[in-house]
Parts: sequence; C-alpha cells; structure tokens
Amino acid sequence: MNVLIVYAHPDPQSLNASLKDYAVRHLQAGGHTVQVSDLYAMEWNAILQTEEIPERADHRADILSEQEKLRWADTVIFQFPLWWFSMPAIMKGWVERVYTLGFGYGVGEHSDQRWGDRYGEGTLAGKRAMLLVTAGGWESHYSPRGINGAIDELLFPIHHGILFYPGMEVLPPFLLYRTGCMNEALFAEACTQLGQRLDTLATTAPIPFRRQNDGDYDIPAMTLKAALAPGAQGFKAHLAQPPSLL
Repeated sequence: MNVLIVYAHPDPQSLNASLKDYAVRHLQAGGHTVQVSDLYAMEWNAILQTEEIPERADHRADILSEQEKLRWADTVIFQFPLWWFSMPAIMKGWVERVYTLGFGYGVGEHSDQRWGDRYGEGTLAGKRAMLLVTAGGWESHYSPRGINGAIDELLFPIHHGILFYPGMEVLPPFLLYRTGCMNEALFAEACTQLGQRLDTLATTAPIPFRRQNDGDYDIPAMTLKAALAPGAQGFKAHLAQPPSLL
C-alpha cells in the first residue's frame, strides 16, 4: 500500500514528530511504501497567490508535486496537533492551494440530476484517509457534553468537507489526549495503539457519510430528503448511521 502522511508540526523534537517517525517505521516494516509531506520542514507557502486563483490557474511546481503524491497514495494520513479547534494554518493553506479547481472541486456534471462529483465521488475516490490528531485537553473535554464540544463535531468540517468532499473514504480518527502529561510508558502505549490502527488501514470501516448522488439528497437544493433521518439536523443528519468516534 502507498501511504502519504501530510504532517504539520514545527518542532522536530515534539511528540508529533516522534509519532510521525514511529508511523513511518511501522508502515515500512509492514511492507508499505511511505511518503511524508512535512509542511514546516518544506517551508510550505500556505498563502494562495493571486496567479493561482481559478481564473488565472498557474499551478506551481509545489502544488503539482503534492497533487501527484495524492494521486499516488492509496491512503492519506493527515497528522497535526489540534490548535484552536482545527488544523494548523499551514495545513489549511496546503488544502487551499493543492485542492485546485478541477482537482479538489468543480469536478463533474452540474445539473438537476447531479451536482458535481463530490461527497463520496471525485478525483480522490477510491482512496482512504485518516486523521492522526493530538490534543492537550482531556478526552472528557471533547465529549458530547464537554466544554470544548464533541470531537466528532469539531472534526466534521475536516472529515466531511476536506476528505470526503473530493471522494476519499474517511476512517475514524486516531486521537491522543492530554499530550502535556506524556511520559515513556504512555508513549509506548500510544505507539502500540497507533500501530494497531496502521495495521488495519485497509480494513477499518469508514465513517458512514451519505454520498451526495446516491439518492439521499434533493438536487439541486442539496438538502436531505424529508423521509430520511426525520428530526435530525446538523452534522449527524449526514450520517447513514450514528458512528462512535470517541
């Protein structure tokens, strides 16, 4: 299996760096081929340039290189610390620049029967994706009644809007909490758990998001049909069945 790790942390001595290095070693030991886009080490330009907007699409070499990595990969792991309830800005900038018109969006027929190839279809269909996320807070802080909000809701814009939108199957995330309390024993346990997840990348059931063009939505309004999930609103309405990400 070809695995691309898109990685965002500025400190090469950090917990995230150690987890990334472990993931690379473990995957390679399992016979997989791994590429890493270490965004800080690459000094990735996170700012979309004027000449890169759709009307003036001049795709630079760095963008084309990342798109080629995505085409090559069978599975993509996005690894980052949860900063201010989302991914670091450099990774968001990677998405904004790499997901160009005709690659990440704007693909397929737009009509009364279809509204483009997206949400389960698109350029990256057939690939799998997983988030590897570290958080300083306790797991209970990210529970359904936790002060920070439920982790599945916090990650929904990334899972549904960045990964599922261009067609990837989205695996439940690997989450590591209370990173400030990490010690050798806890790190060893975390690596064991991560290794188990990496060993099952090809077989883990994805989050059951509803596919846009499979009949669940009224087109072109793009609202869930009234007979489906009656009374449900928000993120959970777009799940074919309620998953447990915690």
